[in-house]
Amino acid sequence: MYYFKKCLSIFIGSLFVALGINIYLIPHEVLDGGVIGIGLILHYIMGLKTGLMIIVISIPIFMIAWFYNKSYFYNSMHGLLISSLFIDVFQPIQSLSMIHPLISSIIGGVFIGCGIGIMLRFKTSTGGTDLIAQIIAEMLLMNTGVVIFILDFVIILIGGLLISPTKLFLSFVTILFVGIATSIFTKSPFHNNVLF
Repeated sequence: MYYFKKCLSIFIGSLFVALGINIYLIPHEVLDGGVIGIGLILHYIMGLKTGLMIIVISIPIFMIAWFYNKSYFYNSMHGLLISSLFIDVFQPIQSLSMIHPLISSIIGGVFIGCGIGIMLRFKTSTGGTDLIAQIIAEMLLMNTGVVIFILDFVIILIGGLLISPTKLFLSFVTILFVGIATSIFTKSPFHNNVLF
């Protein structure tokens, strides 16, 4: 039953992440942090597929995970592949967004944070900096959402300078809500009862 719930968490979490990116972030060229943010930067600047770039960028991180703790590698590989696939498969729905950029940034952050949080509950993730954040959080006894927020802030700062400083505020709002939503899902007192 646990493995069924884990697979379901990967599927639902990946769906939330993909919808958050395609409906709420990409139409307004807003960034998320981490590897997703780097993938979005490459998409905005060079027109490359976001999901595919996330996989390519994640390769060195997964190599670190292989040597650090193989369970991180195995637990996150499925989340990385499925979420990246969903991000590229759902690309055609980007044109559906008619929401104000600020509201879109908030909702997109909540969607992505919920997706990441759902996966983290079952010790899986989308890989990338989520994986690094999980390792750092366990080593330093910190909340995973807080670590993700710090890493994300650095990425959007760089991305904002490369793409457009005007998008920096919206991207900051997004990662704030990603961090809040992830923290809620990973630190809920109802840890074993929420969703599943």
